[in-house]
Amino acid sequence: MPQFPASIAVGLLLATVACGGENTPDGQWPLRAALLTSGPVSDAGWYAGAYDGLLLIEEMLGAQVSHQQTATPAEFDEAFIAYAESGYDLIFAHGFEYQDAAMRAGELYPNTTFIVSGGGQISSNVVPLIFRLEEGTYLAGMAAASTTESGIIGMVGALAIPPVQGTFRAFEAGARSVRPDVEILESFTGDWDDVAAAKEAAVAQLSRGADVLIHNLDAGSFAIFQAVREAVAEGRTVWALGMNSDQNAVAPDVILGSAVIRIPQAFLETARLWQAGEVRGVAIYAGANNRVIDFVVNPELADRFGPGVLERIADARNRIESGDLEVPRIAFVEGEAGVR
Repeated sequence: MPQFPASIAVGLLLATVACGGENTPDGQWPLRAALLTSGPVSDAGWYAGAYDGLLLIEEMLGAQVSHQQTATPAEFDEAFIAYAESGYDLIFAHGFEYQDAAMRAGELYPNTTFIVSGGGQISSNVVPLIFRLEEGTYLAGMAAASTTESGIIGMVGALAIPPVQGTFRAFEAGARSVRPDVEILESFTGDWDDVAAAKEAAVAQLSRGADVLIHNLDAGSFAIFQAVREAVAEGRTVWALGMNSDQNAVAPDVILGSAVIRIPQAFLETARLWQAGEVRGVAIYAGANNRVIDFVVNPELADRFGPGVLERIADARNRIESGDLEVPRIAFVEGEAGVR
């Protein structure tokens, strides 16, 4: 059995806590749910969506909830053990990076369920929650290829891990379904939240002629939008695309649309499945077929798309939802079995 460092204090004071809901007459909560994120929930994207999901669980299920930002693997272990020892039923760990720590904690606390967003490992109480975001980025790729004037579009990611690679391969496929000769640039910053590195990567791609950029970052996404805005101020016609949540309002003058994960909806449904006893030893998949994944056009810039473009995107969305259009994806869940 894996051992945690002796320095871990089980009575760790949990930071950034939000609690609410109403407990039952006997003083017991119907559900206690926690969330771990590796970055700030002010990112208007990946982490913000998870925090909104936690609050939705609080509102809809009367749960007691808590959130903690954890930056290192040691902190992952500490937070898991602290929440489990405190009696939390369901712990959402929002990122691929949490999976090893979740497996360790899962062995020690078999009565606690650990949900790892984008995870690839499964046990009886460690459950990957897989967002098929590639279904949204495929549509974003169609939008980018339909809009580019230079024929060059760019992708800036944090880490070349399977969930990120999957979104980029689908973006490429969507773009080439519209314009087979499109040139696609790709770079990775090595950090989800490093705005300086993200800005440098964006500027480098813009300098190579890219005129539509998509990202797979967290707080670093703000730098992508800023780089695009600065290029516009210099007289260029360039655009950005949002990712992970509807970021259209973050920079409505330059973001054409966003590849969206409706994370709150997915979190709430996962909690309900847990309450029904249906979250044990399976991976949960969320995609366009249950409206968790989508591409949302910025209404302020809808007129920037040429004739028939939005109709073609809508048709592709319908075919993805019905299963008639299969989007490229990278498989990374153990066995790819137990699909819900």
